[in-house]
Formats: sequence, C-alpha cells, structure tokens
Amino acid sequence: MKNNIKTILVTYPEDFTINEITSLVHSSPEYEICKVFTQKYLNRTKYGMGAGKAEEIEKFVKESKDIETIIVDEHLSSKQIFNLEQLLSIKVIDRERLILDIFYSRATTIEAKLQIQLAEVQYQMPRVRDKAKLMSKSNERAGKGGMGEYIVDVQFRDLKRQMSFIKEKLKDAQLKRQVHHHQRLKTGIPIVSLVGYTSSGKTTLFNLLTGEHKETSTSLFTTLSTTTRSLNVPNKNNANKNRESSAEILIVDTVGFISRLPHYMIDAFKSTLEESLVADLMLLLIDCSEDIDNIKIKYWSCWKVLEELKVDKSKVFVVLTKSDKCTSNIIKEIFEQLNITTTMNKEIISSKTGFGIHKLKNMILSKQYVENEKKKISISN
Repeated sequence: MKNNIKTILVTYPEDFTINEITSLVHSSPEYEICKVFTQKYLNRTKYGMGAGKAEEIEKFVKESKDIETIIVDEHLSSKQIFNLEQLLSIKVIDRERLILDIFYSRATTIEAKLQIQLAEVQYQMPRVRDKAKLMSKSNERAGKGGMGEYIVDVQFRDLKRQMSFIKEKLKDAQLKRQVHHHQRLKTGIPIVSLVGYTSSGKTTLFNLLTGEHKETSTSLFTTLSTTTRSLNVPNKNNANKNRESSAEILIVDTVGFISRLPHYMIDAFKSTLEESLVADLMLLLIDCSEDIDNIKIKYWSCWKVLEELKVDKSKVFVVLTKSDKCTSNIIKEIFEQLNITTTMNKEIISSKTGFGIHKLKNMILSKQYVENEKKKISISN
C-alpha cells in the first residue's frame, strides 16, 4: 500500500479559507496534512509568505524530517516556488496547481480532459516566461536545441501550438453541442440547469429529479462534465382535463464553482458551462446548513462567476438545499443576509427528506408553461 505524502499547508487565517483549502487537499487522497500554518499575506515578493513565516516552516520541516510537500493556498510565480524549494528542500504546490491536479483526477470525458489541458497550458505559459527572465538576469539561458534555438523559446512555442490544437478540438465539441441545442429548440423542450458552489447538492438534486445515479461525494469537484437528463412532470396546464399528460423538461448538472478560481480556468470550462447559459431557467443552489459567513462568501462567489459568464439574471432562481439541517429562523436570517427579498425567486428544499421537491417541480413547470406561452405569442406576432 502506497504511503500518503506528508504535507504542510499554508493558508489565510480565516475559518472559511482554512476549511476550503483543507477540503481541496482531502479531495486528493495522496496527501496527508501534518500541519496548517496561517499567514495574513501570501503575496510577498520572495516566498509569497513573509520571510519570518518561511523560516518558521523551514525549522518545522527540518525537525519533522518526513515532510515531502508544502501546499500554499495562493497563486505563486515560478520565482517564488523556486525560492521556497531552495529554502525548504521539498516540493512546493500552489493553489492553482492543486486545483488542476484535482481536475485531472476527476475528468472522465474527452472534452473535460481537453479543457483541463487548456488550463494546464495557460498555467505553464507565464512560468516559461518567468524562467526566461530569471535566466537572463543571471546572465544565462537554457541550452540550445538542434537548430540553435534556446530551449525556453522552443518550450513557449510548443505551448502555443498545444493551445491552438486544444482550442480547435474544443471548437469541434462546441459545434456539436450547438447542433444538439438547436435540435432541442426545435422540439420546444425547456432546459433547466443546476448551478452553484461545489458540494452544494447539485448532483444529489439532479439524481432525485431524473432518477439517475451519478456519483455524489463530499469531495470537491465530483462533477466536471455537463450531464443532461429528462424530467417528466404532470402537466396541470393541459387543456384536456380528462386526459393525463406530462411535460418533459431537460435538467442539466454542471461543474461547481469555487472562490478565487482564476479567470483562465473559468474560460477553459466556458464551453461546458455554455449548456447552462442557454437554459430557460437556472437554479442556483445554496447549502443552507453551513455557517452564515461561509454561505455569504459562496453565494457572492457564484454570482461573480455568473456575471463573468454574462448570465441573464432574470433566469436565476435561488434554491436553498439541505433545509433538514437548519431551522426556519436560520433560513429567514440567510435570506436577509443575502438580500433575498420576499418578491425574489427562491425555493427551500431537502433532497434527503423530499421537502419542497414537489413545490420545486411545480415551479419549474409553471415557469416552463409561461415561457411556452411567451414563445407562442412571439411566433404569432
């Protein structure tokens, strides 16, 4: 049996950031956290953290003797990583590298793997540039290749070629998705997408609504690929009251959001999220069983991503999940803290007990019915 990698963690002193980065590390089962260090600032020039904190960690590493890796909960440049590795004599992983590694372990579809490869290339490109700058400052360059070109130049050009190739492949996948989307538009079947922070209960609700058995887990980023399945809801708006009918609605489960996700990673997964962007209705899931401060951070982080993706806000319907774990007073406080008024679109559910699920289905159906009526009016005009 392979031993876990003994790891120390450096993050910000807030409870939310400590819990989130700990969950991220636990999503990679090869790491065993031995010690958590906190630092108010992780954007110092030399090590990311301050020199005093770096020296404190150096002492801990020497005394422990079995620490193999340090994970820093922030973006680090090549120079900062190099400086830390020189000081500590162990491997240094920054937040973005950790997230990419988790993405790699979770990806199952060809498109998801391509998107991660694109993010990987975008992660590596500035580091190749940094490497060239570091070498030029020390009056040296990496060795020359067969044609007399410097290795750094060759590496950078190779990354650009990889980026172009991956983008072409993703463009092909996007065209196929657009064809499928146009076919769905012709059928008139409405699309409802589930969005929200990672581990907010999207896949659990997706399974409950569609009868699927997708993997659910407390680990972050269990879902990396978009999955679409149908939901049949009894249609009370049917003109023929003597005849039972049901409305078919497509439910889309998507990759979860996370705070401080770099723009290039959001951009890399944009093609996957496009399925959500064209939805008739977006259910923004919020786990109401958490601490109110954590809920606020996650809620506004989700809105930040949605705004970056230029989502139509009128399509968004807030759904509080895991209501079985909190009282009505707490739910009321959550709505107040998030500035969600009585007139705004919202629902409260528990996928575990089934509370609010019937009401949620009726809401989806009523929205679908109204949208269909609008479409009929626009066509007739």
